[in-house]
Amino acid sequence: MTAKSRSRFSLALDILNHGGLLIVALLFLFPFFWMVSNAVRGNAEVLAIPVRILPNVFEWDNFGKAWTQLPFGRFFFNSLFISSSVTVITVIVSCLSGYAFARLKFPGRETLLMAYLGTLMVPAIMLIIPLFLIVNSLGMVNTFQGVILPVAFGTFGAFLMRQFFLSIPMELEEAARIDGASRLRILVSIIVPLSMPAIGLLSLFTFIGQWNNFLWPLIVMTGSENATLPVGLTYFQTQSGTQWNFIMAGAALSMLPGVFLAILLQKLIYNSIALNAGMGGR
Repeated sequence: MTAKSRSRFSLALDILNHGGLLIVALLFLFPFFWMVSNAVRGNAEVLAIPVRILPNVFEWDNFGKAWTQLPFGRFFFNSLFISSSVTVITVIVSCLSGYAFARLKFPGRETLLMAYLGTLMVPAIMLIIPLFLIVNSLGMVNTFQGVILPVAFGTFGAFLMRQFFLSIPMELEEAARIDGASRLRILVSIIVPLSMPAIGLLSLFTFIGQWNNFLWPLIVMTGSENATLPVGLTYFQTQSGTQWNFIMAGAALSMLPGVFLAILLQKLIYNSIALNAGMGGR
């Protein structure tokens, strides 16, 4: 095969690869496009047959109506407060527990770690009733702490941070200990700054997971004043009918914080790949 033929073959292969990636990307993006398309049309047209990809009339004011028809601002604040609080607590607890499992040597560490990781195999739905009974006995039903605390101490974050801490060279910590730094000082001043990519990834996963959480806030919270966005969107379903266009408009608005956070942390997430590839810790 000549050089010219190889060049043409390589070009054709690149076109096929990019074409396949484009098709897959369009398949993943279509549900979001369909959500926005239904958000800017009349409610009757949402269920009209035959189905139209684009509405006959673009009703852009559906976003404003969805925001004002219900206390959408309150829903937004509740979700933001709960998601941010869970994220902050999860990151702090995960860093502390991850460092203990990665660096501290104590009897039964590996056994405790395996038992800790074993909780990941328990379906979350099985914990709903026991958690609610505990929250109810503590008098935290219909309170923010009742929603935040039971889900803020997860196993995944501790495991993620432990694995990342193991990739950081031990020599850095040994040098700090020779200089007289305590364990906590080493964690705060050395380990955490080097682990910002993993912390950014954990923050993104935790925030989006809690932002989209529907079942637990629905069980613990009562009334529209304390409802989160996923629960608040169900208030568009009434006895007189379901306002599907407003549900789609509200869902589109509720996506914005997650998209903004993903864009904000994108560089940190990419850096985590490069940092893991370049550091050979133990």
